[in-house]
Amino acid sequence: LIIACPCALGLATPTAVIVGTGKGAENGVLIRSGEALETAYKINVIILDKTGTLTLGQPVVTDIITAHGSKKDELLMIAASAERGSEHPLGESIVNAAREKNLVLTDATEFKAIPGQGIVAKINGQTVLLGNLKLMQEQGCSLDGLEKDAVRLSNEGKTPMFLVINGRTVGIISVADTLKPYSKEVVRELHRLGLKVIMLTGDNQRTAKAIAKETGINCTIAEVLPEHKAQEVKKLQEKGKMVAMVGDGINDAPALAQSNVGIAICTGTDVAIEAADINL
Repeated sequence: LIIACPCALGLATPTAVIVGTGKGAENGVLIRSGEALETAYKINVIILDKTGTLTLGQPVVTDIITAHGSKKDELLMIAASAERGSEHPLGESIVNAAREKNLVLTDATEFKAIPGQGIVAKINGQTVLLGNLKLMQEQGCSLDGLEKDAVRLSNEGKTPMFLVINGRTVGIISVADTLKPYSKEVVRELHRLGLKVIMLTGDNQRTAKAIAKETGINCTIAEVLPEHKAQEVKKLQEKGKMVAMVGDGINDAPALAQSNVGIAICTGTDVAIEAADINL
């Protein structure tokens, strides 16, 4: 038929694409082009962002560990006061925890977010740092024996953040995010399809491995700064891999654009949705 009448190909192909994308839309999968549909079946590696993709993206404060005689509520108040200027989900969870306890927050000055590490701010004239181990190392802060607690919390799948006031480490606030109820099932199905599944996160190695183990993912790329996510996608492409990236945040947008097929979770940010080829 195709040989006899080339018009059949000219009609059948766009019809198949239109029907395919229409059926996708009925099931909540918005495919933005025929090219994305065609490329999707060639994918052999899928990268899943952690926060908001595998997890609910609604972290909560789980532990407050104090040092040097400091009090838990005082640490939470200072941390929440500093984090009020932050838009990061971990920062929001600390602010929410303080509000639930009806703690009175103070205004922070000289607030500065350090991507992939934490924040620096001034509270009541005191310099406050709140962030991960990388921030502590870069700022030359002593952990004052809190390393063991941080390791234990990480092994439990929690994200420990060190709180430093005027150069002295006064405690750890740990935050955890809950897996989406169907994340394990999704990973299992992707493996069944023969895809290599990779979890990409800014979390430390221990926390990343704990969460990956829970979901059944055996390959993780951890401690990735937001601006380096696209580079990780490019590294895989340079090895000849066809890569799909799944994400929801502002910092996922460059990686979604770099991947062969970018897939955005529509509960995420507008820029991620705009950068993606397929929206869920």
